[in-house]
Amino acid sequence: MTKPSNPYHILDTGFNFWSSKILLTAVELGVFTKLGDKVLTGVTLGRELGLHPRGIWDFLDSLVALGFLNRTGNGVSALYSNTEETRVYLDKNKSTYIGGILEMTNDRLYRFWNDLGEALKTGKPQSEIKHSQKPMLEVLYEDMPRLEQFMGAMRGISLGNFKVFVQKFDFSGYNTLCDVGGATGLLSSLVVKHHTHMKCTTFDLPAIEPIAKMWLEEERLSDCVQVVSGDFLVDPLPKADIITMGMILQDWNLEKKKHLIRLAYEALPKNGVFVAIENLIDDERRTNAFGLMMSLQMLIEFGDAFDFTGADFWKWCQEAGFRRYEVMHLTGPCSAAIAYK
Repeated sequence: MTKPSNPYHILDTGFNFWSSKILLTAVELGVFTKLGDKVLTGVTLGRELGLHPRGIWDFLDSLVALGFLNRTGNGVSALYSNTEETRVYLDKNKSTYIGGILEMTNDRLYRFWNDLGEALKTGKPQSEIKHSQKPMLEVLYEDMPRLEQFMGAMRGISLGNFKVFVQKFDFSGYNTLCDVGGATGLLSSLVVKHHTHMKCTTFDLPAIEPIAKMWLEEERLSDCVQVVSGDFLVDPLPKADIITMGMILQDWNLEKKKHLIRLAYEALPKNGVFVAIENLIDDERRTNAFGLMMSLQMLIEFGDAFDFTGADFWKWCQEAGFRRYEVMHLTGPCSAAIAYK
């Protein structure tokens, strides 16, 4: 006898924007930063956040039910505190804060996704570009504090994947690495820390150079990682045994993806390696929902940009001249697509 069908998955997915908006609003209001390492009543926390009494307990208890806050006791005397994850990753006073990307999601992406249908019908971006405004990245590069915040947020998001890559990939046969679009120099920093024979270069736009140097100085790695500025859509890449790109290829259309792969091939010696760290879509496009949704985000953001499968990557790499390839799973939906020259 077959089980009767259950619409829960349909309804749960349809209402997922509720839980998303609750978390994003908590980040916007600074709930996790206000709590920090403290334990507060709902009345005290609500007063510090400037909340109306009507919504305090529904809001805070929703965060408890969703797993983003702890609560001891019941009623108005109950005490709220951060979970281990929110204490580490969503308190602005900690260096591990990754909420910047969630702030951007709340400020920008949440409303842009309302126009997904139009994006699907027109193939055109639904971001600021749609309204003849400057693209987000261009605005970021004009505002150093915002750019630093964004780079710090991206650093936090990339940390787990980069750590796994540095541990799993065999660096023993190589001596140099260039991380293209290296932002704060995180990947290069991790490589030189764990593989002391490696010499690394982080390559990004001139506006990023002072930010990368700041992070490297804080970690006392200025002598170990070279910072080089340039435009990877125009300039040749610095030569190295390993060329890496972390969440770079997804931002571009097919022509520019292939251009970047060719640049990587030209910068590598024989037996060199090109590594693209991405939310790689599974080849049959059935299981990595996050990678597929990220590709829709690229449509909304840029129009012709998209995420891709390992098979796609290998096809483009073969066209450039690479001879062998593999996929190395990192964490969650993220993998390293690796091509050997």
